[in-house]
Amino acid sequence: MKIAIGCDHGGIALKDDLAAVIKEMGHEVDDQGCYSTESVNYPEFAKVVCSQVINGNCDRGILICGTGIGMSMVANRFEGIRAALCHELFTAKMSREHNDANVLCLGARVVGPGLAEEIVRTWLATDFAGGRHLQRINMF
Repeated sequence: MKIAIGCDHGGIALKDDLAAVIKEMGHEVDDQGCYSTESVNYPEFAKVVCSQVINGNCDRGILICGTGIGMSMVANRFEGIRAALCHELFTAKMSREHNDANVLCLGARVVGPGLAEEIVRTWLATDFAGGRHLQRINMF
């Protein structure tokens, strides 16, 4: 898979860690920034990552800010994006299995790097179950 990843200044260190994990899992990383700790506007990075997923250039996206809340709010405004803010493994798994989430949002100031890495591993490895869940997704 090709994974678009983006962050604001609060998530840059975690973004770099997670990009390495994604590559280690055999996936391609499309790094959409940011690239420094200078303050930036997170909606700009959410827009670019979501666009990469919507237009089919990337299979999924990962967005990181301080809490993950801002990124998830912006991402879910885009038609065709199902962004999930996850802080532990169960919701990461269920967001894929039941909701076919195509964007994962993380809070760099909420989860540590070890847990974030496991969330990403789980999220990327979990397939969508389809069936009744697809019926529900098609309702929105």
